[in-house]
Amino acid sequence: MSEITVRALTEDEWETYRQVRLAALEESPEAFVATHAEESDEPEDFWRERMTRSQRLLAEVDGDAVGVVSLGAAPESGSDEVGQLFGLWVDPDWRGRSVAASLVREAAKEASGRGLTHVFYWVGTDNARAVAFASSFGFRPSDKRRPMRVQGDSEEEIAMVLPLGEDRG
Repeated sequence: MSEITVRALTEDEWETYRQVRLAALEESPEAFVATHAEESDEPEDFWRERMTRSQRLLAEVDGDAVGVVSLGAAPESGSDEVGQLFGLWVDPDWRGRSVAASLVREAAKEASGRGLTHVFYWVGTDNARAVAFASSFGFRPSDKRRPMRVQGDSEEEIAMVLPLGEDRG
């Protein structure tokens, strides 16, 4: 198997992010708040601004994009020392091949390098697979809950929390 590489996208790589994001929205619409229809016609300014709000990490194999995750602020935490992972998506052909794990590991490393002490990762309380995946990295359930923000879903999300640096374990 070819090696999975993960790198941070620069602001000028908005087109790459747009392409992967739209693929994710089209392939896994149930996993996102926005829809492909809402974002597909957005202008360049929209995508450039989005690149400034959060760090976008891209997983590639032989130069082809196979996954993405975003690392941004976690306003719900009430702390500037806490970030959150969101928008995790892996191309279906690459699922089960350590792409998601590579993305999460790199995002945790980036968060730690920024001096963050914890990272949130919101998952559906009814999504045992996502809870198990997050737990395998050391994320632990918190008492923070919120309604799912995905249209038509009445379930709750739970913030899984990963301690970083000296707070870990």
